[in-house]
Amino acid sequence: MKAAVVVFPGSNCEHDSVHAWQQATGGCARLVWHEEETLGDADAVILPGGFAHGDYLRAGALCRFSRVMQAVRRAADDGLPVLGICNGFQILCEAGLLPGALGRNRGLRFVCQSVQVRTETSATAWTGDLAKGEVLTLPIAHGEGCFWLPPEEHRALVRRGGVVFRYTTTDGGEGGNPNGSLDGIAGVCNPAGNVVGLMPHPERAAEALLGGIDGGRILRSALRWVEQRVVLHG
Repeated sequence: MKAAVVVFPGSNCEHDSVHAWQQATGGCARLVWHEEETLGDADAVILPGGFAHGDYLRAGALCRFSRVMQAVRRAADDGLPVLGICNGFQILCEAGLLPGALGRNRGLRFVCQSVQVRTETSATAWTGDLAKGEVLTLPIAHGEGCFWLPPEEHRALVRRGGVVFRYTTTDGGEGGNPNGSLDGIAGVCNPAGNVVGLMPHPERAAEALLGGIDGGRILRSALRWVEQRVVLHG
């Protein structure tokens, strides 16, 4: 199982993502510079956190013009698991691979803490090992994580099951929203379910030594998705 971890100028979680992927899946991962035009023989794609291009204009806005994004788009269209973490989530939204936009946090402050998120669907490439309603503890670290959609698009997203994670309390109840995101949304997916973006950092909670293993379960979920693709498509 091979992952391509895409690196932009200003990414700072790429090595964390490589390590967490290898620890969680037993697979391998390689870094792909944003000027490359191919992802090689990758089975999965990760866009890690950071401050790509210094967040100029707005977070993730310049990345949509990088050469590698055409390869990411092809991977998404081909059904490969694609995961955007924090800045990677922002990039996927800016590139039109995920719905919505991410703006400044409520209160205009950077937030860095552990949060609880509730799994809203297990029918994605990155949540297949999770049960609907299951609460995970994951760290966040962002200044622009406030997810927003126009009302009609928000209703459509909810109807099609496109909300993947919501911020919640420790017992799974309503609340715990650290950044003012619409409807407490912490992660979303595309209609096919293979592209997921989330603001929390699963790569920072992928082994007990770091204080949590919930993030590793998100990464491991991609294994099942790829195995199913092999069975269906050979």
